[in-house]
Order: sequence, then structure tokens, then C-alpha cells
Amino acid sequence: MELPNADRAVVERRKIEDYLLNESHPDGAGKAEFFYRFGFRQEQWPVLAQEILRLARSETVSLYLPSRYGHKYILDGVIRTPSGDSAHIRTVWIVDLGKEIPRFVTAYPISPEEESR
Repeated sequence: MELPNADRAVVERRKIEDYLLNESHPDGAGKAEFFYRFGFRQEQWPVLAQEILRLARSETVSLYLPSRYGHKYILDGVIRTPSGDSAHIRTVWIVDLGKEIPRFVTAYPISPEEESR
């Protein structure tokens, strides 16, 4: 299964800049450490956003979870990084009830063995 309307998926600036790449965020600091290791930086947040969107448009859904808020989709894949290395990540998306556009929720590192195919 593909992420519905992946071509219209949204990655909000604040999710990247204020969360995934914020070393001071109570929940995002560990994720920021991971992404910083690969050369991603807050001031260049669109670089990470574009890689997350590329993953959403090219990978298949590994897990679908309906909820009372909408439909969650989990996608695993490899992103290209500024350091030239590849990073395995899991992304979480939601299509809110009554909406059609997938909205990025979070991403975090996974090992190649964890990647669902």
C-alpha cells in the first residue's frame, strides 16, 4: 500500500526545525542528535524535509493503524544525508479524519534489520 495522496503530503517547518532538529526539545533531543550526526542542521531544515517527503513518495506503507483521530501510516526507508551517508529511519504520517492530505508526525532512527519490507 502506498501513502494516500503522497504527492500532496505536508511536512511542517516546525516539526523539523523545532522538534527533530532541536537539541533542547524534551522529546526530540535524541532524534536531533541522530540527525545532526548525519549533517542535518536546523537552519537548513528543508534538506531533511525534502528527504522525508521523498521517502513518503517512494516507499510502501509498512503498517496502517486506524484511530479515532484519523489514519496513521508508518513508512520505513533510507534517506540521503548531507554527510553522504545513508540513514535508516521510520516515519509516521496521519491523515486526519475528514481530510485527505497526509501530515508528517515524526521520524526516528531504526536499524536496517528493523526496516519493514
